[in-house]
Amino acid sequence: MESLSKPPGDKEDVVWHSPTPADVPAQANKAASDTSRSSGERRHSSSASSSSISANRDHSPGSNGRRTRPSVTSVAASLPAVREMHDRRNTSQSSLTVPPIHHSSVSSDETVVSTKKALTNFQKVAARDPRVEENRVRKLSQCKEEYNQQKSVYDRLVDWADSSYNNVGNQILGLLATSRRRPPLPSKCELLGLANHYYPARADLKVQVCDFGLGRAERTEITLGRIEEYWQSKPDWVDVRWIYAPLGLGLTHSSVEDIFLHDGLPGREFENGGAPGWPYLETEILNMRSHQNFQEMRDVYMILSNLKELDEELDQCTFKNDENSSLQSDIDWRAGHLGVTANYWNLVASDMPWSLDEGLAMGIMRPMEGLKPIGRLVDRQALSIHPFFKDSHLVKNVFRCFHRSDGIVLTLSPMAGVNFLDKRMGQHLCEPVNAIFDNENASAPGYIFSAFADQGTSTWHRRTVEWFLIYLVTEVGATPHAQRQGYNAPELDSAYQSIIQDLKRRRHAPWKKNETVKLVRDYLACVDELTTIKMICQKQVELFKGMQQDARKFETEDNRARRTPDNSNGESMTERVKWALNLVRHRHDRIEKLLVDARLSLEALFQLRSIEQNELAIVSDSQNKAIFLFTGVTIVFLPLSFFTSYYGMNLSTIVDTQKTEGYFWRLCGSIAFVIVIVVTLGAFRHYLKTLWKTRRPVKPTYSMV
Repeated sequence: MESLSKPPGDKEDVVWHSPTPADVPAQANKAASDTSRSSGERRHSSSASSSSISANRDHSPGSNGRRTRPSVTSVAASLPAVREMHDRRNTSQSSLTVPPIHHSSVSSDETVVSTKKALTNFQKVAARDPRVEENRVRKLSQCKEEYNQQKSVYDRLVDWADSSYNNVGNQILGLLATSRRRPPLPSKCELLGLANHYYPARADLKVQVCDFGLGRAERTEITLGRIEEYWQSKPDWVDVRWIYAPLGLGLTHSSVEDIFLHDGLPGREFENGGAPGWPYLETEILNMRSHQNFQEMRDVYMILSNLKELDEELDQCTFKNDENSSLQSDIDWRAGHLGVTANYWNLVASDMPWSLDEGLAMGIMRPMEGLKPIGRLVDRQALSIHPFFKDSHLVKNVFRCFHRSDGIVLTLSPMAGVNFLDKRMGQHLCEPVNAIFDNENASAPGYIFSAFADQGTSTWHRRTVEWFLIYLVTEVGATPHAQRQGYNAPELDSAYQSIIQDLKRRRHAPWKKNETVKLVRDYLACVDELTTIKMICQKQVELFKGMQQDARKFETEDNRARRTPDNSNGESMTERVKWALNLVRHRHDRIEKLLVDARLSLEALFQLRSIEQNELAIVSDSQNKAIFLFTGVTIVFLPLSFFTSYYGMNLSTIVDTQKTEGYFWRLCGSIAFVIVIVVTLGAFRHYLKTLWKTRRPVKPTYSMV
């Protein structure tokens, strides 16, 4: 099958391919020629994605489309050439710092590799600069250390919030017993640090700036407080500058988008891919987040936003480090225009990931219609029933792209989860959100930059902003999938198929108390999740169909203007969209079938439980007859037992007592009456409370005329 490679090992992800003359120096070609001739050439979809399974099948005879692993002799013969290339790379990268991250460029005498073969040769993996990975590991350790510090503060905050002291009884118990006292609230300084850790101030939000030029690529990490400086212009060697800001729908999102489009001329319009009157690309993305991180973000927002003593300090730090000329003023104007307050919590609410049951699928595009969390508790999804996804939470985020004629692309999305399904997804989910971009095996945006980090735009079919935009949207929009790592993890449709089979098995299990309710809830959760995924896939199919028409229009215009492709071996825009369209359409069809299966299975469950209830009703009817018989016997003998007991009492004959029968009834009757009254009031307390509230007089309300 196309795009399949050797599954990555535990220590290093190595994709095995035979050397080709376009990939290695001349001295290694002879040693690798035997393996190359016997194995043939397998095409990769592009420099950062695989093509659809149904397209571009270059299968060599007898190999079923899969290359044989190169022999030890051929690899050993090519190692001197690889070491020489690695030494040249180290020499050219002696001034490497992060940020920015500089990558070596290819020399002019090297053969340009097609985008369909980039990242598929062994020499590129072997010659990877280890210092880049060392910097990533160092940054990851720093982020984890900071997270561990904030996690202790978060645990104390949750303990304080979960302890209920709303009634007098709990307060008295807290005064009497030390163990029942309410945990202390963390200090104000700790709470401010916790808020900025999970929801950074807008001016301090990390933004990635990726520059692509001929044989060269650089990445710089800046803050949102300096974003206007980087979209005013770009260096002369840069063909396309990509600015990726992790902003969700909200006031800041709307202002950044508007200022960016105002500061430059628009690029060629995507008339079919964009919305009517809005020729820009936007879609909704599915990605995986850690369930624990999802719950933590919800808790921090819901608890700290109600502590009013933090509002003043948080509002002051929102734009404390802002160096932009018009961003803050535009946000203030927009907030006044919409009638809302541009405070800290209203601005950072867009960072919160959306669960599948929140909001509509691609129907929210205005800054006033962001996520409004309902409660703190985040329920486990039906997807978590599958062992591979037990710690994950499938979320959705809006992904919006804006481009200008000067070659600058702006993408806005709070997507900070795992895009690629990998056998090590559990490790990826544990990585801090602000470091996920550096993990090319988990993040689609990070993968896109690493795809062109070495050769820049040399592998692009056309070095234009439209080609990169189509490549970007198709790569991100087609996720989540397992193609990148050779299908070493279950796809979403396969996972839901296993879940539905498990629910069917539980449907025929023996009856247990409350098991049916839990089973129905799992069924409903599965149906809701599949319905949302289907709606998102349907929107993506419509988007890619429109982009396909736009790509054909762009290529027709370029051909009429006699603009030849910059790399004839590169993947064209129409080929790229075709791959993404086939992948998403296949997923949509599979999800639709699973949704029908889940609904039919749920209906069968209701029918089965209805039959069981009828059988239980028959058994209950026979039991009711037996109880009726015993009740009749009791009615006959109860008065007889009472009278015989009453008239058989003789208090005067009891030794050492002078009490009469009147005293007995005054004492025992009073006690019995009090017990009956207390039990009756306790049994009907809810009804009495409701009756009391409805009979209370309503206070008149006054309004100013």
